[in-house]
Amino acid sequence: MPRKGMRTVFFSSSRASSPARSPYGSPLRGSSPETQPHTFSASITEENVEIAESIVRKWSVEQGSSYCIIESLFGDDRKEAKDFLRSVTDLQAAMQFFLSEGSSSEHLVRAQNLMQMAMTRLEKEFYRILSTNRNYLDPESVSSRSSRASPRSSYSDFDEDASEELGDSLSEGERVSDLVMADLKLIADTMIASGYTKECVKIYKLIRKSIVDESLYYLGMEKLNLSQLQKFDWEAVELKIKTWLNSVKVAVKTIFNGERILCDNVFSASPLIAESCFAEIARENAIALFGFPELVSKFKKLSPEKMFRVLDLYDAVSDLWPEIESIFSSESMSTVRSQAVNSLVKLGEAVRAMLVDFETAIQKDASKSPVPSGGVHPLTRYVMNYIVFLSDYSGILADIVADWPLSNHSPLPESYYSSPSPYSYDSAITERLAWLILVLLCKLDGKAELYKDVSLSYLFLANNLNYVVSKVRTSNLTLLIGDDWVVKHEGKVKQYAANYERMGWDKVISSVPELSRTATISPEAARDCFKSFNSAFEEAYRKQASWIVADQKLRDEIKYSLARKFVPAYRSFYEKYGAMFRRRMGAEAIVIYAPDDLGNYLSDLFYGTGGGEYTSKSSISSSSPSPSSRSSEHRVR
Repeated sequence: MPRKGMRTVFFSSSRASSPARSPYGSPLRGSSPETQPHTFSASITEENVEIAESIVRKWSVEQGSSYCIIESLFGDDRKEAKDFLRSVTDLQAAMQFFLSEGSSSEHLVRAQNLMQMAMTRLEKEFYRILSTNRNYLDPESVSSRSSRASPRSSYSDFDEDASEELGDSLSEGERVSDLVMADLKLIADTMIASGYTKECVKIYKLIRKSIVDESLYYLGMEKLNLSQLQKFDWEAVELKIKTWLNSVKVAVKTIFNGERILCDNVFSASPLIAESCFAEIARENAIALFGFPELVSKFKKLSPEKMFRVLDLYDAVSDLWPEIESIFSSESMSTVRSQAVNSLVKLGEAVRAMLVDFETAIQKDASKSPVPSGGVHPLTRYVMNYIVFLSDYSGILADIVADWPLSNHSPLPESYYSSPSPYSYDSAITERLAWLILVLLCKLDGKAELYKDVSLSYLFLANNLNYVVSKVRTSNLTLLIGDDWVVKHEGKVKQYAANYERMGWDKVISSVPELSRTATISPEAARDCFKSFNSAFEEAYRKQASWIVADQKLRDEIKYSLARKFVPAYRSFYEKYGAMFRRRMGAEAIVIYAPDDLGNYLSDLFYGTGGGEYTSKSSISSSSPSPSSRSSEHRVR
């Protein structure tokens, strides 16, 4: 059981307003009555009491007088404060002496009454300093201090050069702030040593808690419970999340950290009192602050679109965890640390649930209409943009999914979605994101089957896989999934494009004879070749005039590949046999396309406009998709 303060031990019955000391009250300085040596004669002690009385009564105030209108004891003349605090120490020594000498109780009563007057004065001085120096004790100023050590340790530091020494390397505001904290510490040390811990702490908590409450209020912090939060729609909750995210660092690193530093400075003589005082000032607000993310994690139905706000909350709490552990390190603040940890756990669970919902939404996408022109499916854009955003949170997602393996009953090859470096920190999130991409690609395979034209289905697959690969290559995904994945799937894009060319242009390519195999053919055979080519090319062009290849690089590659496959062969055939079919008046046109026409027509393909969004040399009109009706100027007559 801790020892009680001297005032309580000897005169508890004479102070009705404070019948008992706080459990953490400190004993009087000096040895116990049983071991105190008799170093003062009664007359010298009484003389010291006389001197102390003159000083104490000079600064005494009425019990009911206002805290803020009294003259400052710690004013310009620092000697007055030094003398006053020394008088309190002398009174303590005198009380011990009178008790050890068995002197008349009236001497003890006199000393006790003077001590009570001195403590009343210090209470009011403590209150006055705290309340009138709010600007110098604001959390931002205090939190900028490099340590939690007090700038002065005792009233003996009140030498003439104290202010100058403090101000040598500090701004005026910092100098005043240090002086104010030092004054508060000296008063707290004196009151605690005199057994007035309860009164000192009560005043401190009253003022500082109101300052913390006010600071958090101006930051926009609210104390909500789940039922209150559930009444808001998501837009309102999102605004509250943004406010919380914008304020939480200030709340932790400035307000709570500053208050912890101030407590540690003022009550540096007793770390236990400092911890207890800080806990009673900050605990309730800190629990409410770190409890908000947990409330959000339990908000109604959290759809996948809301995941990024949840991840922002997780990121903020985890990023502040070192400060949380440091500032709220005491046992009395364990509930604050527990709340922060619990919020991380609940947010992680919410993210996992939303990832499951996201995967399910991909698998259950029910759109049955094929995308016009074989372009990029809206599902592809949505899913890949979503996954790219997820990759920006790879660090915290790695924490969340670290012990959450993929389903073991997956029928897909494990080598596809395994991390290239299975022992890397990000292997779990790599596996998870690669899996989501694979789920999308499987879904796209099914959607390709909706096209009646096989060549268009391959073009659709080429477009969509190319979009997926492009998103991976140009984002953080390439660091997670790896270059091998990109190279492998770029090869698949080329394979899909080749299949499209084969299925969509085979008739055109096969209609042009290879001259190396046919030394000479008859005019009738040549005529049939031209007609066959005209028909095949016109059919292919008309059918594909509205098809699209969204990516310019892929579009140019396909055009170049097609041109290489039949334009050179057609040019050779044209140069050898075209002249014999000059058109006579009224006769059927046999040679419709000059070789240069073919390049012009191909250049206008894959814009999804019917063949003419971009001006080309052939000046194809978008209103006439058939090339045969727009090539008379190129016909051989």
